[in-house]
Amino acid sequence: MSTLTLTNVKKTYDGNITAVHDFSLSIHDGEFVVFVGPSGCGKSTTLRMIAGLEEITAGSIEIGGRRVNDVHPKDRDIAMVFQNYALYPHMSVYKNMAFGLMLRKMPRADIRKRVEAAAHTLGLHELLERKPKALSGGQRQRVALGRAIVREPKVFLFDEPLSNLDAKLRVTTRTELKNLHQRLKTTTVYVTHDQEEAMTLGDRIVVMSAGHIQQVDTPLNIYRKPINRFVAAFLGSPPMNFLNGTLHEETGGTGLVFDFADAPPLRMRDEDRVHLQPHVGRAMVMGFRPSAMSETPVGRYAGRGNALRLRTEVVEPLGDLIDVSCTTPKGQHVIARVTARPDFPVARDIEFHLDMDHVHIFEPGEFGRNVLRA
Repeated sequence: MSTLTLTNVKKTYDGNITAVHDFSLSIHDGEFVVFVGPSGCGKSTTLRMIAGLEEITAGSIEIGGRRVNDVHPKDRDIAMVFQNYALYPHMSVYKNMAFGLMLRKMPRADIRKRVEAAAHTLGLHELLERKPKALSGGQRQRVALGRAIVREPKVFLFDEPLSNLDAKLRVTTRTELKNLHQRLKTTTVYVTHDQEEAMTLGDRIVVMSAGHIQQVDTPLNIYRKPINRFVAAFLGSPPMNFLNGTLHEETGGTGLVFDFADAPPLRMRDEDRVHLQPHVGRAMVMGFRPSAMSETPVGRYAGRGNALRLRTEVVEPLGDLIDVSCTTPKGQHVIARVTARPDFPVARDIEFHLDMDHVHIFEPGEFGRNVLRA
């Protein structure tokens, strides 16, 4: 069993600077888990504590049911792939991949078998005699992956391994990583600040901020049901739109509306009333993805008070779609992602329709709770 369990793990520097707060997480055997968050959120520090490269201040780390707090990194049965590849420049590809096994005094025949198998998997079999300087960035990254694979560890640890690659190569290598994990089924922890990598690679995503876990869930659930405004803003491109307003009872008390004060109010879904009723009369924040907007009525509430009149400012063509930057009459910024057309008006007031099935209501503040979806 290659489970990985972190229980109340904490990392403090110089006695008073806490990089990771009370981090608890159970990673299943064969699971691919991605730590994502902005720079300085503690994701790489957590990874290094799992690897044993950083001592933990408090808590417990278990790999395969074995407590490893005081176990040397080389004895934890993990393999780590770094951002800078960390290849030996004077060694061939073969020797770079085999070096760790040589240190373990593994029989040469077994070493060759493992290296050749990994080289075949990664498309490196024709490059085994080359030195790193004769390789492209993508090939070097694959050598670093191969060096980890041949060890057949319990856990793979990846620390932003694709950040040095160009955009096209990142996509290709990301696909290779996904295919590789599906074949090997090795428990994997992957650190990145790139939300697209997190969404496409992870079985589950751990969103972090300032050393705290904000949310742990599948990529789709995090995208559709962000637990707070930070998570909602961090995942998604373009980012989620946020509009400030107030929840009010509809005239006659038949429903609830979200009042922007500078535009006609939007009627909320009847089935959400039980969640929203405690917040009536309060200042709240409405969130919705750019893709939840349309030039024509959309969703079950089409034509029932779900239109926003916005001033278009900039149009960005994306092929079949366009991103339209807009403002409300009071200057709140909104991006709409809609079907492309060559004559889309700029510097005009346009009515956009919002699919109320994809609307979130947050409490105020950067980490305001999602009162509707969480």
